Amino acid sequence: MTMSPGLRKFALTMHVASSVGWLGAVASFLALAIVGLSSHNAQMVRGAYLVMEPAAWFILVPLAIASLLTGLVCSLGTTWGLFRHYWVIFKLIINVFATFVLLIYMETFRLMASMAADPSIDLAIVRNASPALHAALALMLLLVATTLSVYKPRGMTAYGWRKQQQQRRMLQP
Repeated sequence: MTMSPGLRKFALTMHVASSVGWLGAVASFLALAIVGLSSHNAQMVRGAYLVMEPAAWFILVPLAIASLLTGLVCSLGTTWGLFRHYWVIFKLIINVFATFVLLIYMETFRLMASMAADPSIDLAIVRNASPALHAALALMLLLVATTLSVYKPRGMTAYGWRKQQQQRRMLQP
């Protein structure tokens, strides 16, 4: 099943927008995490950790899910297919893994925000390197997925090869 050209362009636009948005949001979270770790201003440190949880729920999670869903629509509705090319499968694995880790990590955001909100908790306890590490790793994964999208390295799966052969046989007189 392939989409009409207009629908394909719309789906691709939504996929690129949500994926690039996710990449930018992760970069912003990395910046927030660095501020939380390095600032000498106690209010700035607490504020960085306080803003992470709601921003993650309202920005990171929706963009991650939108990227996953629009990626599925694009792959299933175009000739690339979902299981025909290794690069598409790798992108799917990266997206599912990163979204899964993000959803699990939301509890950590909640705990960090609750500690940051309590002025009686020492600032040394509030500071946490975990968001910086997770954001840096997520940024690397998303950059790998972006690179795969741009370069589309060769490598067809056995399923993809069979489908290609079937299509060629159907086109021959």
